[in-house]
Amino acid sequence: KTNMFPLIQRCCFHTSFQLQKLTGPRLLLCAKNEKTLSSLGLWLRRNVCPLSRSSSLKPASVYSTQLQAFHTSAVVSKKKTPPDSEAEAQKHKESLKDAPKPALYLSLAGLVPFVTMPLAMAIQGTYYPEVAFAQVTYGAVTASFLGGMRWGFALPESSPAKPDWLNLANSTVPALLAWQALLFQDVTQGAVMLVMALGIALHYDVALLPPYPRWFKILRVWGTVVMVLSLLATTALKLILEEQRSDGRHKLQN
Repeated sequence: KTNMFPLIQRCCFHTSFQLQKLTGPRLLLCAKNEKTLSSLGLWLRRNVCPLSRSSSLKPASVYSTQLQAFHTSAVVSKKKTPPDSEAEAQKHKESLKDAPKPALYLSLAGLVPFVTMPLAMAIQGTYYPEVAFAQVTYGAVTASFLGGMRWGFALPESSPAKPDWLNLANSTVPALLAWQALLFQDVTQGAVMLVMALGIALHYDVALLPPYPRWFKILRVWGTVVMVLSLLATTALKLILEEQRSDGRHKLQN
């Protein structure tokens, strides 16, 4: 085996050297003579073909196939983002624009009564106890609805939340607080109780139930902020406008 390599090297060098001599015009001149052409073919068969058929040398196609396979494996081995991480990244990029239109529009429409009642009293400059009680009543209904959504989420068989004591019992807490808010004669105390109920319902939906879509959690946060601010605005208007009314009465009496 050690003696074959110098022999093959000499044959390859001799073959390439002979082919270089026959390139160009000399090869064309030789091709004109049929005897020269036939002798050239016999010489190539004798010298070149045994080298290509030798078992110690592999054809060029084998090397190209191995190189192609190596190149392909290198390309495939590049790191790609797993589909799970892509889905998680997509979830983190979700916003209110990704929310279904019915859910978005109905949620915004549900905030209208919260905003219009204190806004109307602020524009007229008069505190109406009936309007404030109507706002507290509507807030109690909304808090009960938000608590009941957890039952609808936990009852289906394919739901990630189980219908256990934790999920079903906690969903009744906002409804109980809303009922307690309606029992107070003072609207201020009822509004504070509703703020507690809405905050607990938001904590359940955002922190304790992570399978909810991100757009829904964002919608719940902004909706709760608007409801809480409107209830606090009503209590602030009550204190401010009642003080102004009492001051006006004292001035008239004096």
